[in-house]
Amino acid sequence: MKNLLYIGNKLSSKGKTQTSIETLGKLLEAEGFIVNTASSKSNKLLRLLDMMFSVLKYRKQVDFVLIDTYSTSNFYYAYIVSQLCRLLKLEYIPILRGGNLPSRLEKSPILSKAIFRNANTNVAPSLYMKSNFEDLGYGNIECIPNSIALKNYRFKERTFSKISLLWVRSFSKIYNPLLAVKVIKALKDENIEAELCMVGPDADGSMQKARLLAEELDVDVTFTDKLSKQDWITLSESYNVFINTTNFDNMPVSVIEAMALGLPVISTNVGGVPFLIEHNKTGVLVTPNSEEAFVKSIKELIDSPDKTKEIGRLARKQAALFDWEIVKNQWIKVLQ
Repeated sequence: MKNLLYIGNKLSSKGKTQTSIETLGKLLEAEGFIVNTASSKSNKLLRLLDMMFSVLKYRKQVDFVLIDTYSTSNFYYAYIVSQLCRLLKLEYIPILRGGNLPSRLEKSPILSKAIFRNANTNVAPSLYMKSNFEDLGYGNIECIPNSIALKNYRFKERTFSKISLLWVRSFSKIYNPLLAVKVIKALKDENIEAELCMVGPDADGSMQKARLLAEELDVDVTFTDKLSKQDWITLSESYNVFINTTNFDNMPVSVIEAMALGLPVISTNVGGVPFLIEHNKTGVLVTPNSEEAFVKSIKELIDSPDKTKEIGRLARKQAALFDWEIVKNQWIKVLQ
């Protein structure tokens, strides 16, 4: 029986989006692993101290420390926790979550080498991240994708009498939510009947900016704030196109979920997304930060209903590869 300590941002109880520390942690527990987690502290300094305290607390019983690793301020959590693990001679495994981590490797080479070269294994959720790390000389990389429980996602073939756009993400500048509002405005300007629903909590004030932009452009946008997984899956029944407007990405679970539901996905062609979506086969990839590109692709979906339905069917098949019943074997292999 392996004993794990999982370090990450466990903040869903504070109104934030549920992250892998809660989803993957529970799945590993169900496979027989003992999983302790840190941290749910809202304050960043207290969260770091809680993470460090947890490493010290469990140091004599833990087999591996899993560390969710991002590219912005949370990168420094990973650095400090990993170096504490080194000091205590604990095996640790960074999970490479941040879509902009390749840039961080170049900006912070010394810190990056201290974290990733001394890890037991680095787990990359996408081939995009794995290839970027390997190009910079990191060899101990295992690609284990983000997963879903496929049985929880009922496939539905969509119809397109009206365009109903669904956007699901935290409202953060890096995910470019304002672009979704601009897309609905551009559709309106072309006299295409359309609606937009944006689901997710506010991370950095971007939700208020999106609301103000919708008001300024005189378009109707539904903002639901944070919804439970089941609630947004139920909501998705009423929508027929999923848009992903991000500027940086790795292996977004919300996109995998949309594919599993049969929603044709239009996404910016960034980061790990082209490793997930095959253009015009399992989804549509467009130029970043271009409402014109989104509108063009949406019009093509309307004009080619048979092709669009085929994209939905193939997307479901692709999403099935990320079912936990398949992915769990890769985790078990690494952790054994």
